[in-house]
Amino acid sequence: VQLAAYGGGLVQAGGLLRLSCAASGRPVSDYNMGWFRQAPGKERDFVAAISKSGGSTYYSDSTKGRFTISRDNAKSTVYLQINSLKPEDTAVYYCAASRVKYRPFSPVDYWGKGTLVTVSS
Repeated sequence: VQLAAYGGGLVQAGGLLRLSCAASGRPVSDYNMGWFRQAPGKERDFVAAISKSGGSTYYSDSTKGRFTISRDNAKSTVYLQINSLKPEDTAVYYCAASRVKYRPFSPVDYWGKGTLVTVSS
């Protein structure tokens, strides 16, 4: 499956953003889907995951409460809504697919190209 994240950009602190991840090549419903982010100079960190049907979600402790992951299998798209953006949310955000597990999200079978989110203070 091919994944492509989009929707990033420059936003002010306190604002909101919705990232999208478009999937193609195979039915996205075959995969648990997740979001990761990589801040400048740091490792890639898990953000959120959603089960194949969309019925269950899982968040990292640092993103719980402000981030919401969702999916629309009919549109082959996964979303990440980020509210009350903070400068420390600045990162490249990647979507990923896993056939096996969403909690924890592993193993990652496919990575998508990332989208840059920059939050200004």
